[in-house]
Amino acid sequence: MNGQHEITYALGQRRPGVHGGKGARSRKPGAEQAPAAPIARIARLLALAITLERRVRKKEFRDYAEVARLAGITRARMTQITKLLDLAPDIQEELLFMPAAKPVTERNLRPVAAQIAWPEQRRLFRSMLPGQPTSKLSNPHD
Repeated sequence: MNGQHEITYALGQRRPGVHGGKGARSRKPGAEQAPAAPIARIARLLALAITLERRVRKKEFRDYAEVARLAGITRARMTQITKLLDLAPDIQEELLFMPAAKPVTERNLRPVAAQIAWPEQRRLFRSMLPGQPTSKLSNPHD
């Protein structure tokens, strides 16, 4: 691709008319929404990896090297982020919905993603979360 692309990743922006911003709509008394729970950084990184993979497959970008160049990061860092896609689908799901307070980082997940066998990934992932229920990750076929 010869055209220029821009990747934007917005966090915590307010749009007019939403959450009390300029031009907000009036709300019924007592209809206030609870503040959204913070999203874990690992969930944001995984969501970014999923989005980038989709865009590369659609040929919006030539390859991940182009994405890295446009994003201003090294190809090595891009590889670290996209390696999250090698995790078992149930681990990815758990990460996407993980509370921000959980101490799971991309760096901690590197040895897990390096395992080819999903049962081994699940075992390593469970060992990272001591005292956490593992029912979502348990698979009777493992």
